[in-house]
Amino acid sequence: MDADIFDQFIDQLGRYVRERLIPAEKDILESDVIPDAIVDEMRELGLFGLTTPEEYGGAAMTIAQYIRTIRTLSYAAPCYRSIVSINIGMVCSALKNGGTEEQKAEWLPRLAAGEIASFGLTEPGSGSDSAAMQTSAVKSGNGWVLNGTKRYITNAPFAKVALIMARTNKEALPKNAHVSAFIVPLDTPGISVGSPDKKMGQAGAHIADIIMEDVKLPADALLGGEEGRGFALAMKSLDNGRLSVGAAATGYARRALDSALRYANERKAFGEPIANFQLIQQMLADSEIEIYAAECMLEDAARRADAGENILRKAAAAKVFATEMCGRVVDRVVQIYGGAGYLAEYDAERFFRDARIYRIYEGTTQILQLQIAKHMLREWAAQA
Repeated sequence: MDADIFDQFIDQLGRYVRERLIPAEKDILESDVIPDAIVDEMRELGLFGLTTPEEYGGAAMTIAQYIRTIRTLSYAAPCYRSIVSINIGMVCSALKNGGTEEQKAEWLPRLAAGEIASFGLTEPGSGSDSAAMQTSAVKSGNGWVLNGTKRYITNAPFAKVALIMARTNKEALPKNAHVSAFIVPLDTPGISVGSPDKKMGQAGAHIADIIMEDVKLPADALLGGEEGRGFALAMKSLDNGRLSVGAAATGYARRALDSALRYANERKAFGEPIANFQLIQQMLADSEIEIYAAECMLEDAARRADAGENILRKAAAAKVFATEMCGRVVDRVVQIYGGAGYLAEYDAERFFRDARIYRIYEGTTQILQLQIAKHMLREWAAQA
């Protein structure tokens, strides 16, 4: 997207976040649902097709522009990013990187227009461990039959399509070649979606199980028309997904810090605003420092992605730092609020609950630490 047009878009989005999305948060907290009118407005703004090529109806943003957009959007409640990010950072990314021309032509325009998608990797007994994946896809005639259960799947209760990872070989193969990816309309016979799980936070963002029982799919449901590439495509799209989660955590940390700044200037103790107290100032300053560091990491990783670099390690590092940073910031914000920070009527309590998941989904901090170290050791061994 042209830089000047992008700057205008960010200004427009910032106003929309402040004037429309944040005022709607109270109703979402009570109903646990994003109003249909707001979802339609987000479609009209083009938020479901930010990085989709223009020929498929998208805005053709660079990765850097996309991450800046997510950071701006994530100043508001997390559910707003959640509903669009699976389309953009996960499913559309996998389609762009590995779909056939026919698959791109059919699905990218629909997803860019706001047809909501899910990404099915995690299972009751496996997440990052593909060798433990139980969902299977077996050839049947000219097509496939899927069986299995996917767990904690974002958007599942209202998604129209899911990208499902399934093993097409019973044996665990090198480079995870036993896993393939399938484009699965969720109204296909044999698919059922569980009730939305009750969560600690992130009201309006829904997750549920996707259960597949003898689900028959045509041959062209196989992403890219090739077996054994599903996990590789999933991991490549997770790079964008992890940058998106890092951007979400960074945008929300900024929101929490702004709230703490306002409270610290309004709340008085010993006859003066608590913002005058040096230990309060230390918590504010430490939060500002860490948010700035996360912003720089995200911008650098996104720029490298746009340049064609393999950013697996840097995306993991940015995600770990940004999400752990957000956890520290919201903890400080509760502390700045004091006793009020523990009460549901104040925002600090919600920020604390909402932020906790960022360190878990799309790669826990611990799994990503292992991944980063593994690649460091592999590079060291290659140079030795």
